[in-house]
Amino acid sequence: MLSLYIKKTSIVGLAIALIFSLVACQNTPQTTTGSNNESTSETESNLSQPGQGVSIRPAINLQEERFQTEIVNIGLEQLGYQIEDIKQLDVPALYVAMANGELDYIAMHWEKGHSPFFDKSGGDEKLERLGLVVPNLAQGYQVDQKTAQEYNITSFQQLQDPEIAKLFDSDGDGKANLTGCNAGWFCEVVINHHIQAYGLQDTVEQNQGTYSALIADTITRYQQGEPVVYYTWTPLWLSSVLKLNEDVVWLGVPYTDLPEDQKDLSAEDTSVNGKNLGFVVDQMRIVANQQFIDENPTAKRFFELVEIPLEDISAENQLIQQGEDQAEDIRRHAEAWVQQNQALFDSWLEEARAAAEPN
Repeated sequence: MLSLYIKKTSIVGLAIALIFSLVACQNTPQTTTGSNNESTSETESNLSQPGQGVSIRPAINLQEERFQTEIVNIGLEQLGYQIEDIKQLDVPALYVAMANGELDYIAMHWEKGHSPFFDKSGGDEKLERLGLVVPNLAQGYQVDQKTAQEYNITSFQQLQDPEIAKLFDSDGDGKANLTGCNAGWFCEVVINHHIQAYGLQDTVEQNQGTYSALIADTITRYQQGEPVVYYTWTPLWLSSVLKLNEDVVWLGVPYTDLPEDQKDLSAEDTSVNGKNLGFVVDQMRIVANQQFIDENPTAKRFFELVEIPLEDISAENQLIQQGEDQAEDIRRHAEAWVQQNQALFDSWLEEARAAAEPN
């Protein structure tokens, strides 16, 4: 799955994961998110801190999104801002809270997938999209490769066949059990729409709940040799467990058919390497409260510059899955990433500081 987008080789990706692991194993003092974090060098302490005296309130939806948020926080701290503890909220609530001035930014906005939440919370009048944290995010349906090859399954619509659907029936009701999304996520809406659009009402049901628990059960069933079909996205640690074209393959869809909010999108918007995945290929961006952005040109410029390779986020997310899932662990992973990309990171800080200087 990662190979669809990254320009680096898989060796580089493995090296990144190894770097994270080595840093994580070092017996160095741990830091936690908050105003007392000390992540600046002696040289950095002499640089201007235009954010001095300003508090910032970040938020996430999932623990896997904390990594990129902490990278952003480290930069903001070095610019003088005081970072409050990261809040974790459901997706709709994040946007409402930002629009109401209760939060300042998130670093996990899916530009097209989250557009309904963005628009319903006040849109451009109250919020602003900034930068491009991660480009070219794929999402769609995957099936275990063994079953796909044995039954020549290449399209999601083939689950319309009761005999094919029964292969993925895990509760005995004759329907394929598709591991789906949390209630309230936009992918929940898209999946339900697809089930209707492709005529799968009688043969497919979306299993919903907490995605992490659902996918853990899916992995267990796969490891026991059972057929599995599920929704997934990138970046996500799952791609390091169920590997594309080794363990699983993407399922295509016969044509693009999306809910009303995305009705104008075409196959060009939902295809990867010639395969129509049915979901829009998206971009992860920062969204911030408009008033905060207007009052903080330094933070705005920094938000515009941050970009993190998809494979780096997936490698870090795998560490979370392996047990390094506490806030201090993820902060340490972020600090390791900054150290490995120090020259680039410092260039972002330099440009952000310049934005605060009078013309």
